[in-house]
Order: sequence, then structure tokens, then C-alpha cells
Amino acid sequence: MLEPETAGSEEAGQPEEASLDAFSRLLLRVCEAWAVIGGVIMIALITMSVVSIVGRKLFATIVPGDLEVLQMGTAVAVAAFLPYCQARDRHLRVDFFTIKMSRRKRALLDAFGAILLAATSALIAWRTAVAAIDSYHSGEVSLMLGWPTWYAIAGIVPSFVLLTLGGADVARWKLQICRGGSHPGGGAAHGHQGSKLELHSAQGSRS
Repeated sequence: MLEPETAGSEEAGQPEEASLDAFSRLLLRVCEAWAVIGGVIMIALITMSVVSIVGRKLFATIVPGDLEVLQMGTAVAVAAFLPYCQARDRHLRVDFFTIKMSRRKRALLDAFGAILLAATSALIAWRTAVAAIDSYHSGEVSLMLGWPTWYAIAGIVPSFVLLTLGGADVARWKLQICRGGSHPGGGAAHGHQGSKLELHSAQGSRS
């Protein structure tokens, strides 16, 4: 069963920005800005593709190297969306095996997943940075435009650095829930809200 994220549920996603601690709030804003940059890049790529397709059909001309630009730009843009999704903890969950678990056990599993994600993202960021440096030193360029390929490779690195930080931050407040607390900076209100949601869910399942 796919579990949609609900704004008021502690185990599902992060609380409102006003209730976050300073680090989580700063990280969220940086991830938001980075996702906006990714969106701008994606819109520019879509516009370029439309112009190239229309030009090919109507005027027998295309944007030179459009496929190369599309490939490199899409990689950078899509990677830029990942940190915001993680910072908000808005990934879809398949909760078929965990739906009957307690809130703390689910938070523990979420923390474990977030730690794995952070470790994997850190590894990818490291190896991608190494690949960008190697591409820079080798002078590798694209086939049609002759653009240095290390530009696109290096553009992916900040996204995975932010994804690493997002995974670590999510793991931090998931583990705090496991210890019986609420989100960092969330105060007691979020804990009470989560308890009420669980109570309503339990009453609904009995009826």
C-alpha cells in the first residue's frame, strides 16, 4: 500500500517550518532554493526542445547540439530536486509490512532508511566529484558542441551533498521520535497531535 504523506502526521513528514530548529530550517530553505534552480533549468531545457522540434518541422533547422544540452542539463536539474524531497521527508512509502507497527518502530525504520540514504548519497557525491576532476584534467568535451563535460558532472555534486545532509537530518529527528520526543524544535504540540491522530486511526479501525 502506498502511503501518501499527510502534513499533520509526525511519522509521515516534517512539521511546519516555524516549528523546526535552526539547522533544519536553514537546510530546508537551501534545498528549496536549489530545487527552484533545478526547475528553472528544466523549464529552459523544455523551451529549447520545443524550439528545436518546431524548427525542425517548420523551418528545417534545429538548435545545434540540443540532445547534448538536454542530457547534461536534465541530469543536473533532476538531481537538484532530490534534496528538497528528502528534507521534507516526502518520499512515498510502501507500508504493507509496517502499517500495524507502532509509531516508534516505524520511526526507527525510517531513521535506518535515512541513514542508508545519507551514506549512499555521500558516496555518490564523492565519486561524482572525483569523476568531475578526472574529466577536467583529461579535457573531455561533448561530441557536437565541444563543451567540457565536467561542468555537468560537477553540477550534480552539490545536490548529493545536500541530499546527504537531508538524510542525516531526517534520521536525527526520526531517532528523537524513537526516544519518545517530537521533531527537533517541534515542542510538545506535535507529540500530542501525533498521539491524537493515532487514537483516531485506532478508533476508526475498531469501528
